[in-house]
Amino acid sequence: MDLNHPPGPVAWRGSGGVSRRRFLSDVLALASRLPDATHALNLCEDRYRFMTAFAAVCLRGQTNLLPPSHAPGVMAQIVGAYPGCYGLADTVPPDLPLTWIGVSDETGADTAPHAVPTLLQDHIAALVFTSGSTGTPQVHAKTWGTLARTAQLIAQRFLGEGVAAANIVATVPPQHMYGLETTVMMALASGCAVHAGRTFFPAELRDALAQVPAPRVLVTTPVHLRAFLAAGGPFPALQLIVSATAPLAAELAAAAEAALGAPVHEIYGCTEAGSMATRHTVATPVWQLFPGMHLSRHDGTDLVHGEHLPAPVTLPDRVDDLGDGRFHLRGRSTDLLKVAGKRASLSELTAHLLRIPGVVDAVVFVPEAARGGEARPAALVVAPDLGEAHILAALGTMVDPVFLPRPLVRVARLPRNTVGKLPQAALQAELERGRA
Repeated sequence: MDLNHPPGPVAWRGSGGVSRRRFLSDVLALASRLPDATHALNLCEDRYRFMTAFAAVCLRGQTNLLPPSHAPGVMAQIVGAYPGCYGLADTVPPDLPLTWIGVSDETGADTAPHAVPTLLQDHIAALVFTSGSTGTPQVHAKTWGTLARTAQLIAQRFLGEGVAAANIVATVPPQHMYGLETTVMMALASGCAVHAGRTFFPAELRDALAQVPAPRVLVTTPVHLRAFLAAGGPFPALQLIVSATAPLAAELAAAAEAALGAPVHEIYGCTEAGSMATRHTVATPVWQLFPGMHLSRHDGTDLVHGEHLPAPVTLPDRVDDLGDGRFHLRGRSTDLLKVAGKRASLSELTAHLLRIPGVVDAVVFVPEAARGGEARPAALVVAPDLGEAHILAALGTMVDPVFLPRPLVRVARLPRNTVGKLPQAALQAELERGRA
């Protein structure tokens, strides 16, 4: 990280900026307090403190463990897989059998030396885990060089080759791959600054946006966008809205652009490869890879190659390669539903449900009991003022009757994680509760 260019802050706390020299002071001070170990469970919720801890762990030659959720069982499993690890937290830590290091504002002064420590490009900076939306979470190693280059590619795509500084406010946690790349690494590797607070509700987002100067970039998800539009009210001016973690309907993107006065762009990526492509959702269904990346197909499987990736990565989705780094996304192979010789997409069925007036949130999925045979879909629906029969009748006007989800269970809320994804195990548990 260059302390002199760009000259702006690395983060915003309240209405004040945190200088890059102050940040390095905090990193060095924290690094001096860390125990000898190979891995650290980084649970900091304040984004600046997470960033400080992330960099300090790397400076000690250690690796950050970034859990897919803060569920006690998930974290206990990770701790058990990496004996000798310790934890970093800025709030009361969970009850886990490991040493905890408290993270706060370490120095409060711009006292860092002019010589900036160097991180090796091949240092494994983090172990990140898939969300479990299609099964058991899987672990993937991320080097410092890959994370930094991905952040630079994102910045160049959205902010131009000169990478003009922008101020980022996010609704996604830094432990998630999308949040890590678009907030923490954008600040460390591309010259942007990030708001330290964790924003989730519309009022929190308004406050956070008001605390940073223009140009402002909102990093969010389709679930959060839908909630912001439902809340209404004015938001501070935005330069750009970035969405990921789930498909964004063109209708929702258009409504967000009209209400928030900024273009909405999607990022396509996966935990295995990181962010790799973008599109302007209301303008085109076609995705464009980042420079230096290309697709290939081997034995019916799609792979992505990148100059910054250590090896080709098998994509979890099916794509149609259009050449010149352009492609259509056809969805995950697990998204395809076959019933009575007919085919449909689970994501398309979900989109139809969401178009029914009165449906607030919904998901169509294949229950565990139906896997392995002819898949029969189920659905969880948030629709306080609608009955199940009404919902099925409305859906029946849009889809083939063989794809009507049975059971369809109304619930108070979907079991979404912090980035809006729906782990398969949580869906199964909610379905069983609803049928009890």
